[in-house]
This record gives sequence, C-alpha cells and structure tokens, in this order.
Amino acid sequence: MDGSDVTHVKDVLGHFLSGVVIVSAQTESGPAGFTCQAFGSFSLEPPSVFFAAARSSPSWGRIRGAAVVAISVLSVDQSDLARLFATTGVDKFAAVPWDSGPHGSPLVTGAIAHFEGVVRSARDYGDHDVVVVDLSYAVAHPGQPLAYFRGAFRSLA
Repeated sequence: MDGSDVTHVKDVLGHFLSGVVIVSAQTESGPAGFTCQAFGSFSLEPPSVFFAAARSSPSWGRIRGAAVVAISVLSVDQSDLARLFATTGVDKFAAVPWDSGPHGSPLVTGAIAHFEGVVRSARDYGDHDVVVVDLSYAVAHPGQPLAYFRGAFRSLA
C-alpha cells in the first residue's frame, strides 16, 4: 500500500470501536492535554499502558517532556470534552473541572477511570510517538464509556 491508500485505510480502521481518553500532564505553563483513541493496556508486570500521540500536535509537544502523565477515560456524556481536547489553540483546562493526581497530573472530573504514571519510553513511529507509561495510580468510577466508531462518538447502550 502507498500514500494514495490513506483515505481507504482510515475508512477501514474506522470500523474498529475504540474508547476515548484525554492524556494530560502538568507543564511549566500549566495543564495540557489532548484527546486520544490509541490507548490500551500494555503490561501487567510492571503495570503499564500505552498511547500514541501525533508528533504534529501542539499539546503533545507541551506534554512530551513531562516525566509523569495522566489518562482520563471519558464517560459517554463527555463527548464535548473529547471535541474540546481535540481542538488546537484553545485553553482546554480553562472551564474544565479537574483534580490533581497523586503526582500532580490533571485528572478530568467525571471520567470513568483515571491512570497516572511515569513515562517509560516515547518512540517515534511514522507520524506518531508511541508512549509507554508505568502506572503508579489507577482508579475506576461508575459510568459508561464514550466510544468512537466510524467517525462518530457513540454509546454502548
């Protein structure tokens, strides 16, 4: 496959249901974060997760040097937050309630799960960085997840 197949591949990949998370960190200029669909469990020993971030993302550029990051798994009623954190050039945390994780990372209020941990590695692959995070904090909350399927946010119900 070559570059002309990008639209086709993107359409086919859209048939994979994914959850939606916000990856965030406390930076020198305040909290930063972005919406991410490429997230998952990586290892149980040590407990770790991974996510992929577009290298062209200004928010990832702010977070990339952080030693500790947080991941907030969005609930079905947080699609507006997913859209906000996918937007470039706005103060995403200005009107968004959040709490600090044990290591100071921003945890989005209302999410159905929160993780926080130390960045073990960030490796470039194609136009993204693949990041592995060793977890030091994980907590679940009641609620249903926000899903993304075929170009739209969905509910599992």
